[in-house]
Amino acid sequence: MGVSIGLTIIDQHNKDNAEAMKNADSACYEGKDNGRNQIKVHTEDHVRLQKRRGEIQWSSEISDALDNNRLLLYVQPMVALNDNASCVGYEVLLRMQMQDGKIVPPGAFLPAVERHNSATRIDRWVVNHSLHWMNKHVNELSHVKSISINLSGQSLDDEAMTEYIIHEFERGDIPASKVKFEIIETAAIANSYEATQFINTLKTYGCRFALDDFGSGLSSFAYLKNLDVDTLKIDGMFIKDMLDDTFDYEMVKSNSEIGHVMRFETVAEFVESDAILEKMKEIGVDYAQGYSLGEPINIDDILK
Repeated sequence: MGVSIGLTIIDQHNKDNAEAMKNADSACYEGKDNGRNQIKVHTEDHVRLQKRRGEIQWSSEISDALDNNRLLLYVQPMVALNDNASCVGYEVLLRMQMQDGKIVPPGAFLPAVERHNSATRIDRWVVNHSLHWMNKHVNELSHVKSISINLSGQSLDDEAMTEYIIHEFERGDIPASKVKFEIIETAAIANSYEATQFINTLKTYGCRFALDDFGSGLSSFAYLKNLDVDTLKIDGMFIKDMLDDTFDYEMVKSNSEIGHVMRFETVAEFVESDAILEKMKEIGVDYAQGYSLGEPINIDDILK
């Protein structure tokens, strides 16, 4: 057994006991970050402690947002790059409404979610509200090709999550063929058995799967033979600089070719300019997603 201990000085500078506990908690997480089994003393001028303190505050904010329904579903379109497809797919994105009404993007709070192991709880909220929304508007989605929902690696081995999704599909109200779950490539590789079981179980109900950030793992692609996904989303870190970086261009091109050899649809993320969009068409990528094609909007705006 090991132990990580965080210490803080309690004196006239402490506002209250909650602040003292928060300082001690920050120091404790600093000890964990540095290898665990350590004692750390809180000091205000330590940059990493300040960062950790912010994450702890976000963790508390996330918990309150979940309890008081202050999370919002946004979506961003995925547009076909050929003339044959009239339907548009959408990826579900998360936003948080602060207590003062301000809406903040996921980049502000998701790092705290991942560090404090809240990903499964967030995933359950998103899955629950996305499927409920689809059920409510089932007759208004003829123009929607798919609704893509992101899942963390933690959710792949969550039996309660799988059972909930199955229960929703068995009710018969949600068109499972329009539901697509996105799993980050590195999470699928790290949890290959769980990912395979999860995918195989839910594909029997008709839903589909996408491998997100494809290429980021830079590993052998042999696992693709056993992972029954439908779509590869090419990692945006290669796409955003591909016009100026030969390596990035070749990575995007080769990943697109691998996808088509495996008979997968391919999606390009971070398509932020017309020049990149034209390059995607030239390479033969099937779908594109990015601010040049559509910014994230509230999910209800799909119905308009």
